Amino acid sequence: MSDAVIKLVVLAAVAIFLILRLRSVLGTRDGFEKPVAPPEVPRPVERQAFEVVENGPDTDITDHVAEDSDAAKALTAMKLVEPSFSVSEFLKGARQAYEMILMAFETGEIDKVRSFLSPEVAGAFDAAVAERKAKGLDIHADFMGLTELTLSAASFDRGSNLAEITIRFGAELISAAKDASGTVVEGDPKMPRKQRDVWTFSRTMGSADPNWVLAATGG
Repeated sequence: MSDAVIKLVVLAAVAIFLILRLRSVLGTRDGFEKPVAPPEVPRPVERQAFEVVENGPDTDITDHVAEDSDAAKALTAMKLVEPSFSVSEFLKGARQAYEMILMAFETGEIDKVRSFLSPEVAGAFDAAVAERKAKGLDIHADFMGLTELTLSAASFDRGSNLAEITIRFGAELISAAKDASGTVVEGDPKMPRKQRDVWTFSRTMGSADPNWVLAATGG
C-alpha cells in the first residue's frame, strides 16, 4: 500500500473520531426545537409607602399619652369637634408660648403676651410685677433652654366644647433681681437656676380663634 493511501486512511479515521466525539458532547437535535427562552427575572413587588390600619390607635395622641387614659379620650373628643387639631403641633406651640410668656413675666412686660393669658392669670401676673416695681427691683433674665415638656392631663367639656390641656415644663434660666443701687438681692446673674411649672391651656374647640390661652399656672 502506498504512502498516499495510508495517509488518506489515517485522516479518514481521525475525521470519524472527531465527528463521534462532537456528537457525544453536543448531543443531537431531531426536527424543530423551540429556542431556549432567557431566564425570567422576578419583578420587584411594589409596596405602599405606608399602611393604614383602620380603627387603629391615633399615634398623634398615643405618642404623648397612654391609649386608654382619660387624657387620650379627651384629646380624641377634641379631634371629633375639630379634625384639624394636632396634639404634636399644639405641643410645639406650647413650647414657644412657655418661653415667651415666662420671659415676659420675668422682665415685667406682660402687655406683650396679654392676648395669650386668661383674665385671671393676667391679673396675677400684673400684681406680681407691680409688687416688684413697688420694691424698686429690676429683673434681668435669660432663657437657657427647655429641659422637659410633658402632656400630663387633658379634659373636654362636650357641652361647651371647652378643651383644657395641662403641660409640665422644666427649664433653665438665669434670673436676678437688683435693687435701686444695683445690688443683687435675689437670684444669680451668672448661675442658671432650674424652673419648673405646670401650666393649663384652654380653648373652645371649633371656634374661629385658633389661639390657646394660659388659664392656670402652678409649680
